[in-house]
Amino acid sequence: MDKIKKMVKKTIKTVLAYMTITYWKLAPAGDRGQKTAFLFHVSKWKRPFIVRFLTEYKVKFVPFDYNLKYLRHEIERYDDVDFIVWGYNAGRELKQYASDKDIPLYRIEDGFVRSKGLGALHTPPYSVCLDRKGMYFDSSRPSDLEDILNQFPFKENPALLEEAEKNIRKLKELGVSKYNHVDKRSVHDIYGPKTTKRILVIGQVEDDASIKMGSSEKWTNNDLVRMARSEHKEAQIIYKPHPDVLTGRREKQSNPEDIRHLAMILESPLSLVDALETIDHVYTITSLSGFEALLRGIPVTTAGAPFYSGWGLTDDRQSVDRRKRNLSVTELFVGAYLLYPRYRDPHTGEELTLSETINRIIK
Repeated sequence: MDKIKKMVKKTIKTVLAYMTITYWKLAPAGDRGQKTAFLFHVSKWKRPFIVRFLTEYKVKFVPFDYNLKYLRHEIERYDDVDFIVWGYNAGRELKQYASDKDIPLYRIEDGFVRSKGLGALHTPPYSVCLDRKGMYFDSSRPSDLEDILNQFPFKENPALLEEAEKNIRKLKELGVSKYNHVDKRSVHDIYGPKTTKRILVIGQVEDDASIKMGSSEKWTNNDLVRMARSEHKEAQIIYKPHPDVLTGRREKQSNPEDIRHLAMILESPLSLVDALETIDHVYTITSLSGFEALLRGIPVTTAGAPFYSGWGLTDDRQSVDRRKRNLSVTELFVGAYLLYPRYRDPHTGEELTLSETINRIIK
């Protein structure tokens, strides 16, 4: 009897999921583009905001527990379809189906100036990146961002370079980062008097896709601290755990206690902007924090291959042969912050510039 109940329950769930895909329309068809996008693995709380960034599509969000056997009947009702997947959550079956049916499969993720608060706290994003080739944190394959950085004629676009310089100054003067939820604190009280070279090691969520896809070797935060210490024996090493790990929202994979004898471990939230004050060198695996350090003129060592490595700006421990030229920080900023992401007000849908986005986050 229990077995039959489970089967009935599963069947009802599948039928309801199919009905959701079929009948849930987020905007009238006449108000949106003609192409249909099926979006996969987008959390329910994100959906009303994400749809505002995809104005070229009629959007259908697919439930997490979809069954492709049923879903395909809905997909095949449309002549012109794209699949858009949050991050790297496309399963083998979905990828094979897209390949067999010649359906483009794109990926979407948060942008580099995202919001006031954390995504983990359901704060809506002001920017996203839609990538038709890969994703900016996946160094194993080309991405739209990598193509921009390899090919865009930066020197022929002085207006863009000037706009980038203005936005870099604005980000630094206002203290805006990807997330902006931590109140300002004095690092002098935290770090103590500066008597020697100061190294900041940036912790990440170690099972995150940005490390899995962005590094050819398996790195832990503790490995990174050990490397920093071995290369700077007399320096003050400061280890900044990832905010989601520090607050318990994500599980730590390596124990900071194992490297406490090698580094000062930050025990309470500290904004990246504050954490970078008085720092002489940054070590990271693939974190965006490394690029934010470059914006402030701080040398950076990358253990993996984040999007900003391989362009002659960083001390790289993993090379990417596809990255063919040297760039300035300003040129890299143009590609990553001005050309690659989409900026919109998540509440009104209004299209924004980066400068306007910074203003609204500050407000």
